[in-house]
Amino acid sequence: MYPTALELSAQIARRNMSAVELMQATLTRIAAVNPGVNAIVSLRDPDELRAEAGAADQTPRKGWLHGIPMAIKDLADVQGLPTTQGSPAFAGSVAASDDLMVQRIRAAGAIIIGKTNTPEFGLGSHTFNPVFGPTRNAFDPTKSAGGSSGGAAVALATGMLCLADGSDMMGSLRNPAGWNGVYGFRPTWGRVPGEPTGDSFLHQLSTNGPMARNPADIAALLDTMAGPDPRLPLALPFTPMLPQIDAPVAGRRIGWLGDWGGAYAMEPGILATCVAALHRFQTLGCTVVPVRPAFPAPLLWQSWTILRSWAVAASLGPSLDQGHALKPEAVWEIEQGRALSASDVHAASVIRSDWFRACAAMFDQYDALLLPSAQVWPFPVEWRWPQTIAGVQMDTYHRWMEVVIPVSLIGLPCLCVPAGFGAAGLPIGLQLIGRRGDDAAVLQLGQAWHHAAT
Repeated sequence: MYPTALELSAQIARRNMSAVELMQATLTRIAAVNPGVNAIVSLRDPDELRAEAGAADQTPRKGWLHGIPMAIKDLADVQGLPTTQGSPAFAGSVAASDDLMVQRIRAAGAIIIGKTNTPEFGLGSHTFNPVFGPTRNAFDPTKSAGGSSGGAAVALATGMLCLADGSDMMGSLRNPAGWNGVYGFRPTWGRVPGEPTGDSFLHQLSTNGPMARNPADIAALLDTMAGPDPRLPLALPFTPMLPQIDAPVAGRRIGWLGDWGGAYAMEPGILATCVAALHRFQTLGCTVVPVRPAFPAPLLWQSWTILRSWAVAASLGPSLDQGHALKPEAVWEIEQGRALSASDVHAASVIRSDWFRACAAMFDQYDALLLPSAQVWPFPVEWRWPQTIAGVQMDTYHRWMEVVIPVSLIGLPCLCVPAGFGAAGLPIGLQLIGRRGDDAAVLQLGQAWHHAAT
């Protein structure tokens, strides 16, 4: 079993381990494992990294991440490293400064060693791109790692990193965590600020968040990433999560949403594996109740696709106008978004608002809700996306991940926890969903779940 990030931090603080020793162990592990899975990209020079770790051993601790190696998802800027976004259009670009999230991670003492792989522009829940190629599943290298934080999830699952960041618009912190047997947390929208550039009011869909092999490390990294920035509106005040994570969960009521009343096609074995895992909550003293969905799935999809395409057109449209070659899925999203009227967007936002109110009513009865983390098992790495699920045709490149949008659409906190393995030995996860702003309660349930499994 790999040591946790908090354990490594404590060892360095007590000088039972040096940052140099940890860095060398990290580089050795990457050299042994990464060629087979392609999770870490743009790795810095090993001699420079060892020298930086040596300097950390000689300086006062900056924070709990002092001397801990981390790699940042290749959608965020790290000063001096490429930010390719998986696109040939940006393969040569080198960041002049750190993104806000990276600044906070570095200020806490982390040593940034490189990047983690992502799909082109982070679009699609399957990590492959023409710059670095595909990232392969930690349990079966012939299968997808999920995405878009696929490189991060695989690096964690294979012991190359003890912590990772990710981002999540449509399950990007959740699907790869579920497919690689680790934890991924999508915080309440506004908990972790984005970049203080461009529009900061309209596109409330995506958020950064932490990934780890256990919920306590998730909480610790979230405490580093979270907190308002005076240049950004709509942010939540800082509330530390790690001190709250160990709490009694007996008596909590959890609603199991399954396949949303049959609306979401599921591959054989997904629901059975998830249902079998639910007894763990019962052993913790929780009550798990099957719940009828409180909102029509087609309306959620209608709202989601409009708002997502509108956001993608705003972010990637300028690149298309400048003549950059974008992957077909990106071009399709831009075209869809640019064809929308203001009334279309308003109507989609009304649906989103109606769903938020309906969901709030569900949380009057339940402390948390549960859904599978994906509708399919990890598929062959050569595919672009699954064309069908259980005989149902997928009409877009992202329809097969429809199960994640109830959370994404209204910015709820959601922790993906490992649920178990299917007949082929591949993992799946559960989305553990909380009411808006109640990130701590979700992490408490995850912590209890994790302890019950270990």
